[in-house]
Amino acid sequence: MKKFLSVVLVLAMVLVVMTGCSGGSKPEGNENSAPADDGKVYTLKMSTQLNETHPMVDGFKELAKRVEEKTNGKLKIEVYPSAQLGSDEDVIEQAIQGVNVAVLTDGGRMANYVKEMGIIGMPYFADGYDDILKVTQSDIFKEWEDQLVKEDGIRVLSFNWYDGARHFLTNKPVTKPADLNGLRIRTPGAPVWSESIKAMGATPVSMPWTEVYQAMQQKAIDGAEGQYTATYTSRLYEVLKYIDKTSHFQLVNGIIVGEKWFDTLPEEYQKILLEETKAVAAENAQLVMKLSDEYEKKMVEKGMKVVNVDINAFKAAADKAYDVLGYRELREKIYAEIGKK
Repeated sequence: MKKFLSVVLVLAMVLVVMTGCSGGSKPEGNENSAPADDGKVYTLKMSTQLNETHPMVDGFKELAKRVEEKTNGKLKIEVYPSAQLGSDEDVIEQAIQGVNVAVLTDGGRMANYVKEMGIIGMPYFADGYDDILKVTQSDIFKEWEDQLVKEDGIRVLSFNWYDGARHFLTNKPVTKPADLNGLRIRTPGAPVWSESIKAMGATPVSMPWTEVYQAMQQKAIDGAEGQYTATYTSRLYEVLKYIDKTSHFQLVNGIIVGEKWFDTLPEEYQKILLEETKAVAAENAQLVMKLSDEYEKKMVEKGMKVVNVDINAFKAAADKAYDVLGYRELREKIYAEIGKK
């Protein structure tokens, strides 16, 4: 009997060792990701404040189509425009908690997590899409993305969704910063935006973009600042008379998800999602630039007037915001890396 028990014990020990060896190796890539052939269907809800007619929303739908095709229907993206899932800030917090949501965001909002990222939303930081693209593809920007993952649980899928230059929209012509004095101008709530608008002479008022039209009707604000794609598709030409062509912000956006949810995807799907998001964004940027020119013409036809401003005066005024927010040295560091003077 003792001999039999000894044999059983030895066999049990051998099985334990074999089991430990077979489970000791880890798959390449993300050790938490699921296998691609697990048969599970994953769903990602894409949130944006932009309305259904915005060309970027078309880009999100194209992204959904490509991702679903390349994953054989196993990764689906549902697009929710017009803030259907809530404010950007609320959706970002949901993403961090692991909810299967993505959100279109900007450097100003991401500065709440990595302060340095706010600089890409600063006034006259870049001269156009190619200029801002150099920044978002730089080593410095990649370090910020890594920091978002490690410290905040935020995964950037891409940060090359371009929405054009932003201008002031008013009911009286603005040609110089002094003309903005006393005007309540809607802008996003992040400090990068509000301090920049304040430096240029206006009083910033934070509110969702979807409320601008009604706020103008009720005279709760005196104007806004925005890019043509949002201005035209929101029909602001019905409540505003002038496009004061300041081009003070080059609006580049990113799509983020929570790292907790991203980790649940098979590694193969992670790669597809990252690659396709960047590819579709690059194509969509070209569309946005083309449409921006068309939208300006259409708004003029609707009765708006384009005002040519003193750009140098606005640049000089806006420059104060770099000191207020502590971005002056960082700007010089980034310019040195990308070769911008």
